[in-house]
Amino acid sequence: MLDVERWAELRREHFVRGVGIKELVRRTGFSRNTIRAALRSDAPPSFCCGERPSKLEPFKDEIHRLLKDDPKLTGVRVRELIEPLGFDGGKTIVDDYLREIRPVFLKLRTHQRTVYRPGEICQWDLWEPSALVSVGHGQLRRCWVVVACMGYSRAGVGALIFSKEAPDVLWGMTRCLWSLGALPELMVWDREGCLHAGGGRPTEAYAAFCGQLPVDWLFCEPADPQAKGCVERLQGYLETNFEPGRRFANHLDFQLQLDAWFEKANARTHKTLRARPIDRLEEERALMRPLPEREPCLDRRWVVRVPPDPHLRFDTNDYSLDPNLVGRRVEVRVSQREIIAVALDTAELAARHERCFAKNRTITALEHARALRERRGARSDDEVVVEQRSLSVYDQLIA
Repeated sequence: MLDVERWAELRREHFVRGVGIKELVRRTGFSRNTIRAALRSDAPPSFCCGERPSKLEPFKDEIHRLLKDDPKLTGVRVRELIEPLGFDGGKTIVDDYLREIRPVFLKLRTHQRTVYRPGEICQWDLWEPSALVSVGHGQLRRCWVVVACMGYSRAGVGALIFSKEAPDVLWGMTRCLWSLGALPELMVWDREGCLHAGGGRPTEAYAAFCGQLPVDWLFCEPADPQAKGCVERLQGYLETNFEPGRRFANHLDFQLQLDAWFEKANARTHKTLRARPIDRLEEERALMRPLPEREPCLDRRWVVRVPPDPHLRFDTNDYSLDPNLVGRRVEVRVSQREIIAVALDTAELAARHERCFAKNRTITALEHARALRERRGARSDDEVVVEQRSLSVYDQLIA
């Protein structure tokens, strides 16, 4: 039987080069009828063998019934259920058939391709690095990165935080927005606990944040990461290309390296867009609303009375307060960078400390330590001197 290559050679020699059938018989050794059949056929030869019936054929109706009851039934379990009925085939033919037939019984979700207008949407997510980050004093701490991605330009930014509480997450969002340089119309989050109050409603802190800017918000449905696929893909790229092979001296070094990585990533040519995100971000900024003059106030605030042991506890650390204000009430403000305490009645500065992200530390300002020493000295001078009699006086009384 002729294969495709021999069939093509015979037709070339006869029709192109003018070689006769008799000469082709002599050259190839094929019979005259074989050569004539090849010359008459306009289609290449095909070799179709009749399909042998599969061992699975008698059991397909039962497999369909099983999948109708449970479309996610595994191949191993299907084989176990049809073996008592007489099936003695292998695992491969069951798996191959299930791979073809299972989509008929599953309600597969379809996705449409979305195109975003410039400045229309910014997607957000939290990424947790696999390694702990150094925060000084020989300590390592768990951290997260607030990741933002613009829908039109795919430009991304990130901010390092040390808790998933609302003030820290919102501070990370603020840093990202100021890095992007303008405000999007809509901000999309999944149902993050500190931002989502339930039923698609924002928490009070998140609503206040969006109202100050102002921007619109949207929460994705549960278990629906596809709804914010831009930031999910950026986060996957971040996991595989930023963290591996890097060392970080501390959290400040982590943020510096993260900013440099995003700057480089935004300047690369995006595979889908066929453009650089940094260039498309310039288009977006021209159409987006400008940032407000001031960043939203996200400091933690509360009022406390200065205790006899003049220290303030926050995030397991003790920060010293002015001992001269013991017993008076002070307002405490905690930001990402510092901790400030001010007396309510006189507005005196009770404390100003750089925030420490290490745990279980006591931070004492030099002026507070000196004030404590002076107060101890003053008390020792004012103490009443008690007379101490000689023991011989008591001996005389006893005698």
